[in-house]
Amino acid sequence: MPPAVIGIGSNLGNKIQTCRQAVSLLQAMQGHEVLRLSSWYETVPVGYTDQPVFLNGVLVINTSETPRSLFAMIKEIERKLGRKKTWRDGPRIIDLDLILYGDLILDQIDLIIPHPRFIDRAFVLVPLAEIWPDLIHPVNQKSMADLLKQLGPVDHLIKSYDPSESEPKA
Repeated sequence: MPPAVIGIGSNLGNKIQTCRQAVSLLQAMQGHEVLRLSSWYETVPVGYTDQPVFLNGVLVINTSETPRSLFAMIKEIERKLGRKKTWRDGPRIIDLDLILYGDLILDQIDLIIPHPRFIDRAFVLVPLAEIWPDLIHPVNQKSMADLLKQLGPVDHLIKSYDPSESEPKA
């Protein structure tokens, strides 16, 4: 079973509760084993900035699903949790992205793996480098730790929750 990396984010409603519900729904799916869950980070919006801050994290699972099937499952979880289509980079109650799927490289109209923009996004790289710094990007062959160093300062991300905490850090 290949490991799959799923980015999780929310900036509407009870963000931590919604993100944790998404993790629970992903854990409950048959054919998956949760390997790692990052801390949760408060992050400023990218693109459209006139919206609330996001809460972001990363989950790594082993999966027996195909990439297409896993992608459909995470879109169904978004729907179950109340995600409504708005505009690109707009506010959302939940956002689940298939970031990596083993060392697969896939470029289709509606599914690109690795996710094409994740190496430029601190809100994905920081939590991913936290839980799997030596994971190698299948295209550029750099580790997540090295990609994070290349990104530059990331002090705009605030570690807000450890995976096991129910309350934010003081």
